[in-house]
Amino acid sequence: MLTGLWQIADLEREGPIEAEAAADAMDAYSQAGFTTFDMADHYGSAEEIAGACAARTPHRDGDLQLLTKWTPPPGAHTPETVREAVRRSLDRLRADAIDLLQFHAWRYADPSWLDCLFALQELKDEGLIRHLGLTNFDAVHLDMVLHSGIEVVSNQVSFSLLDGRAAGAMTEVCLRHGVQLLAYGTLAGGLLTERWHGVADPGPEGVDTWSEMKYRRFVEAAGGWDRLQVLLSAIRAVAEKHGVSMANVAARAILDRPAVAGVIIGARLGRSEHIADNLRLSSLRLDAEDRDRLAAAGTALDPLPGDCGDEYRRPPYLTAAGDLSDHLNEMPSPYPVQDGPGGRTRVGSGTVWEDLAGYSRAVRTGDHIAVSGTTATHGDRLLGGEDPASQTHFVIDKIEGAIESLGGRLEDVYRTRVFIPELADWEPVARAHGQRFGDIRPANTLVQASLIGSGYRVEIEAEARVGRRT
Repeated sequence: MLTGLWQIADLEREGPIEAEAAADAMDAYSQAGFTTFDMADHYGSAEEIAGACAARTPHRDGDLQLLTKWTPPPGAHTPETVREAVRRSLDRLRADAIDLLQFHAWRYADPSWLDCLFALQELKDEGLIRHLGLTNFDAVHLDMVLHSGIEVVSNQVSFSLLDGRAAGAMTEVCLRHGVQLLAYGTLAGGLLTERWHGVADPGPEGVDTWSEMKYRRFVEAAGGWDRLQVLLSAIRAVAEKHGVSMANVAARAILDRPAVAGVIIGARLGRSEHIADNLRLSSLRLDAEDRDRLAAAGTALDPLPGDCGDEYRRPPYLTAAGDLSDHLNEMPSPYPVQDGPGGRTRVGSGTVWEDLAGYSRAVRTGDHIAVSGTTATHGDRLLGGEDPASQTHFVIDKIEGAIESLGGRLEDVYRTRVFIPELADWEPVARAHGQRFGDIRPANTLVQASLIGSGYRVEIEAEARVGRRT
């Protein structure tokens, strides 16, 4: 079990926190054997508190594992700005290297997230980061990152008896690559505990913390409060059978899932602690009857929409505010837009071929957007390695970014043409196209054709018409 420090930001909204007192509370967890703490650059003063605790004499031999995150704003970043961010966390943690640095990307259509990850990989190679992880990545982009040679060991995602998205494609990717899942939201902000069992729906005004507000939106997306009570009754029955808390059962059910290396349970340092209860988690064993009971109760819930992390990238935004206003001030264009002749606008993606051959990545004339044949090229890198599916997903990301930059959406695409040099690649390419366009259903042609350049497994061009949605 990992101890999560996200609630420090909540507590600081209520008033100042004395760092040494909070470090004392961290010490209580470490003395009980909970020596791994998860935080982020935006969890208030969590990094400073953790650094103060780690600097104390009993911990100077490195017995604490301090995991943090970097969640940069969307838009361009340079190796220098990435280094500054890592240095800032190192200074706060009073450390020479970050045990695990977990990276969050707000938008896959803007390729600047890849620049950040490659820069972080270089800092890992330099020794400033011991291990590199991700947070809130979906399955296809985790797969893409790994095929692109970035040494990721973990992905931190929401995973609970309420939110089972990580149990599907995400688990399959992790098992295939040897990546570990770190599960947060396992108690759904406390909603999967005794406090809420048998309680009437409090409504939006009846929840207090940011976590409760967030996970109440999860409950609504899963079918509502009455369905949650079905799940809570099953958790309560299993807890009473074993003489443990509902939190223990909810956490153990996720800890037992394939690829899960740990669950993250939040702590309100200096205000309330659940150390004794958390200690019981290690000895709890669920049997087949328990698992069947919990699974049966879970069938009453609607699956949450999308994949892991989609709550931060597309509607419905399952955040405390119901949108991204608490996280972002703006969402810049993925690619710079330029005016062209005849009232046209255009974007370039920066590949050498565009200047060499004199073309744009995409051009808009009126309500029509044409996207040039696009490969998995980013700068001087080939994304997705030799994996045709990963290359296809990155190609579609580029297409989406070009269309968004010109005022459209991927849903505006009405025509795609797909070219593959190796006929054996048709199925993984087609399946990736289906994942991204399955609800859009553009007209499509897939043909075998030679491609210019080495290593490319797919090239796609697209056409879109903006503003004709029904």
